[in-house]
Amino acid sequence: MLPDDAIVAFDKMLRTLAAPAQSVRPVPGDSLPDCAMDDGQRREVAALMRVNHVGEICAQALYQGQALTSRDPSLRTSLEHAADEETEHLAWTAQRISELGGRTSLLNPLWYAGALGIGVVAGLAGDKWNLGFLAETERQVEAHLASHLERVPADDARTRAILDQMKQDEISHAETAVRLGAAELPAPVKGAMRLASKVMTTVAHRI
Repeated sequence: MLPDDAIVAFDKMLRTLAAPAQSVRPVPGDSLPDCAMDDGQRREVAALMRVNHVGEICAQALYQGQALTSRDPSLRTSLEHAADEETEHLAWTAQRISELGGRTSLLNPLWYAGALGIGVVAGLAGDKWNLGFLAETERQVEAHLASHLERVPADDARTRAILDQMKQDEISHAETAVRLGAAELPAPVKGAMRLASKVMTTVAHRI
């Protein structure tokens, strides 16, 4: 990695962790009225959105690590484009957490550092495995978002609109990775990824 790359990577880390994320697209559901929820429901939805916010923190770090070690300029461009959309997800989830009176995870720097390391390793494995890791990550995130849609109150249209659009974006990212030549990851690797995701979501739901 060149010194300039390290400076850019550090700048992106600071922007992700310390600066409010910006969205080019309108926030999904922003024009919809909020629904009536009791305190318990609001805490639960805020906790679910905190988990999703952590997922987007991790996505930024993963893409950053993968882009740093990818050998293919066109792949780096694709990863950077996906990261831009994930930045929008970061903004959407942060806004919804604020609306619900919740807070983001206190462990965000730890999540970022761990995901960055995983992304670097995935990139070093080679571009087809890099893409395979990206595709599998997005598939697992899609399934995770689908499970949250089942847990969010049916009349919470604002939260559901955000989750729906995020889910569509993740599907698109996975399809792009496959189109670019993603390798199918071995079952043990997929299992390890699911286990790591379970640990992250369980902890982030509370902290």
